[in-house]
Amino acid sequence: MLASGLLCGLLALVVIFTNGVAFHSPMAVVIVAAIGAAAVLLQLRMRNREHVKPVHPPVWLNVVGIGFALAALFADFLKLNTETAQMLALAAVGSFAISGAIILHAFRKARIAQK
Repeated sequence: MLASGLLCGLLALVVIFTNGVAFHSPMAVVIVAAIGAAAVLLQLRMRNREHVKPVHPPVWLNVVGIGFALAALFADFLKLNTETAQMLALAAVGSFAISGAIILHAFRKARIAQK
């Protein structure tokens, strides 16, 4: 929990000390989403140590998100237009968000089942 809290604190520092213009960049949004996804995955790793029935992340969804993020990162090298790069970044953020939501839903479901 401490490590995921530190990652969330890092995310807060990135948001606080970055000017608003930087968030118009697709890569900045992907980086913020990746920090949030890392925090959720770290929390998952720590939580699974103490439970008999561990929660598993949707690996395929994270791999798809990483693929979209890498394609958005190398959009200039791949000669993609700006709109395509933005859509790839949005798809990466969306896949990280869905993966995090699935994990957090499984946490909640397991906590309700324990009661």
